[in-house]
Amino acid sequence: MKLGFISDLHLSENMPSVTEGFFNFLKNASHELSHLYILGDLFEAWIGDDDNSKLATNVMQSINNASQNGLEVFFIHGNRDFLCGQDFAKKSNLKILPDPFFMNFFDLKIALSHGDDFCTNDLKYIEFKKEVRSKQWQDKFLEKSLDERLKIASNMRDVSEASNNDKDINIMDVTSKAIDQFFEEHHIDLLIHGHTHRPKIHQSDTGTRVVLGDWHKTGWCFFLDDQQQDLREFKL
Repeated sequence: MKLGFISDLHLSENMPSVTEGFFNFLKNASHELSHLYILGDLFEAWIGDDDNSKLATNVMQSINNASQNGLEVFFIHGNRDFLCGQDFAKKSNLKILPDPFFMNFFDLKIALSHGDDFCTNDLKYIEFKKEVRSKQWQDKFLEKSLDERLKIASNMRDVSEASNNDKDINIMDVTSKAIDQFFEEHHIDLLIHGHTHRPKIHQSDTGTRVVLGDWHKTGWCFFLDDQQQDLREFKL
């Protein structure tokens, strides 16, 4: 048994090399891994399960193919693809997990998260997340046409990028207080998350924290089995 963890691929039609790299990764993963956990931001944006674009269709089909070949695939929402729903899960043949999600493997109590909830100093983002995760906002958004949703999503990305450029980079990282509280509250051995795009394995007295990397010219995956813990970067 071997587990793999990835996040922050930000798949879009503007980055076909990353999408192709993901498809190749899935082909290999179906042979190398027993479980694959995608910890959010698989897509740069997801505007609803009725998205019939070539990108959405091909990604769901590729995940489904890997699943049919024996790979168990799991997904946690990110801040870019929180609208992925049960139709997406069914077409991809994967299971959507809550954030955080707890599990036990190899005598370790493990927690999985996208990671944005640990960025407690980013008050503007916290306010934004509260708004867009509300049922009222999502229902209103999904009532709109696909074209309207695409325009809104594009505008939201532009606003987000402009806002992030004005922020201190440390504000967008996790806080040690939030991490320490999480370890103490849940008595875990290992926390795996993405979101911050700062890949590293952090060791402390409280436990191990693995931060996954974003995919661009290279991909990142954390591999876990009963023999090793390996955060690996690879060319796409």
